[in-house]
Amino acid sequence: MPTPSTHGAPDTDVVVVGAGPVGLLLAGDLCAHGVRVLVVEQLVRPMTESRASTLHARTMEVLAERGVLDRLGSLPDGGPGHFGGIRLDVAEADPGHPYAGQWKCPQTRLEAVLQERAVELGARIRRGRRLVDLAEQGDRVLVETVPVDRAADGGVADGTRERMTGSYVVGCDGWQSTVRKAAAFEFAGRDATREMLRADVAGIDIPARRFERLEHGLATAHRWPDGTTRVMVHVYGAEPRPRTGAPEFGEVVRAWARVTGEDIGHGTPLWLNAFDDARHQATRYRRGRILLAGDAAHAQMPVGGQALNLGLQDAAALGGRLAQRLGGGVDDAVLDDYHRERHPIGVRTLTDIQAQSTLLLGGPEIEPLREVFAELMRFDTVRRRLARMISGLGLPRTPVAPPPATASARPLHSPTTANGRTSTMDKLSRKTALVTGSSRGIGRATAQRLAAEGALVAVHYATNEDAAQETIELIEKDGGRAFGVRAELGVPGDVHTLFLGLERGLKERTGGTTVDIVVNNAAVTTPTGVQPEDVTPDEFDRLFAVNAKAPFFIVQRALPLLPDGGRIINISSGLTRVANPDQVAYSMTKGAIEQITLHFARHLAPRGITVNSVAPGITNNGGPVFDIPEAVAQMAQLSAFKRVGEAVDVADVVTFLATHEARWITGAFIDASGGTLLG
Repeated sequence: MPTPSTHGAPDTDVVVVGAGPVGLLLAGDLCAHGVRVLVVEQLVRPMTESRASTLHARTMEVLAERGVLDRLGSLPDGGPGHFGGIRLDVAEADPGHPYAGQWKCPQTRLEAVLQERAVELGARIRRGRRLVDLAEQGDRVLVETVPVDRAADGGVADGTRERMTGSYVVGCDGWQSTVRKAAAFEFAGRDATREMLRADVAGIDIPARRFERLEHGLATAHRWPDGTTRVMVHVYGAEPRPRTGAPEFGEVVRAWARVTGEDIGHGTPLWLNAFDDARHQATRYRRGRILLAGDAAHAQMPVGGQALNLGLQDAAALGGRLAQRLGGGVDDAVLDDYHRERHPIGVRTLTDIQAQSTLLLGGPEIEPLREVFAELMRFDTVRRRLARMISGLGLPRTPVAPPPATASARPLHSPTTANGRTSTMDKLSRKTALVTGSSRGIGRATAQRLAAEGALVAVHYATNEDAAQETIELIEKDGGRAFGVRAELGVPGDVHTLFLGLERGLKERTGGTTVDIVVNNAAVTTPTGVQPEDVTPDEFDRLFAVNAKAPFFIVQRALPLLPDGGRIINISSGLTRVANPDQVAYSMTKGAIEQITLHFARHLAPRGITVNSVAPGITNNGGPVFDIPEAVAQMAQLSAFKRVGEAVDVADVVTFLATHEARWITGAFIDASGGTLLG
């Protein structure tokens, strides 16, 4: 077939390579947004192997949003779960979550439902075609495929090469990704040091085992409802073998006998597989018009089903963004946001999996570490932390709207429980926030906390770009999302400049300009030691321009962007309640902030927008005085708790006011001074 022309429209909008769960979920999402999708898959027919079967809470949310859970029907409870083979009830991530715990769904069933959805929405699926080459050519990618031998899935048959073009190509073709290799993505990491064999075997009757550590290795045996048995076995100290395919059944039989003393050689193997603890990750998830998702972007040991869940969440984060890019109005920054969101999450998940594989497959030398972990896991906070990592509920969610479901979806979150409280712990998923003065101190801590709860945060700064970038890097290191906005407050055109940057940043990342949360934190203070009689008119005007005028007009400018139910939080000061003559002008500006809060709270109540003030006391903002132990000890005596406040103490209060739980609080003065105002 001749090479397609580089003129005119590409043959399709997106070529998705790989018809596994990740590729099919992505194809369905893109089609739901009106994107033309061609899926290329080398398997002639869908696989019949069981492979992955565990779905976690975050993935259940993703599937519920798309109506996929209704198609799957009732899924059985997957049991408590584990961390490195040590029992862990994953439901502890959030006991009130509608999908708390883990759920069992064979990959074959999930693939069938996702394919049905994708085809209904308009995806074309070409099976029996193997990608052999691709090349970016201007506004499109040229893709070349060859047919696969139908008699032996995977063998290349004689036949004409096919060439087609797509505006974008997404590799969802697994850890040996042809797309990744052809596009020369860097795949950094380390090779395997340990390996586990597994098989589904019919005709054997052996005791059930769950990560049973024996003298010579680890063994698991689980009876499926159809009577077959899934066995998994690792021999301590055994080196991983170079493999081009599945292990021989005899190898599994010998390893099982070595570890358990049981003979399973009379059984009939239905599926054979080996997996190891190699850890690799693409350093970038996008190169031009070529992107990666799922195991094409990261290779890891499939401990506890995390690999499948990580890949499905990649696809969910990419689909809406890619549809936005194809729809016009946004540039490639929206696709870079996909990398910025998902790459840190991949790092965290792969680190978690590596820790688990060490605990799970390590020999007798690892027992002391396992004992320490088991001891630590007796603490509620430790179990909840690990459960949130595994379930995905501790990770940020993309603010991009999901595609419309094709059937009535179960609720993403239970909006309320019987007592009227929200059940989700990621309270600010899909929210956007502006925090002024967030390059340091309380502003930085607030930006970090809002991002940790799932919000996309605009980090505002006046001049210190390095400090703002440090805030952004801290947020992204923890898996959050943020971008910087520069605007000096207190000068002509300040609010206009601020909102130009804010709206541009939001549109690039979300496709819109909605801002759900506004935190007026930026402020300047009277220089230390300045008596009231020494304050100059210029200093007075500067204080009011930054601390009172700017917040008023920031709220005013934000009103068209704030949705009903939005949040405005103004940072005041305990000095509005305590006399300190050195700070009289500063305190006046904070009194003005409280008046802004009071009157806007009444004005915006019909829209469900809450407006509140938070008043810190003496709070460690990183200033030099907090490095002087004697000064800190003296300041600590002013608090009822006899300590100086930390920025996160105030940030936690602000974050609470930004959540749904604070919906009944408005016009309030919240004392966050650690009891300094008690007298």
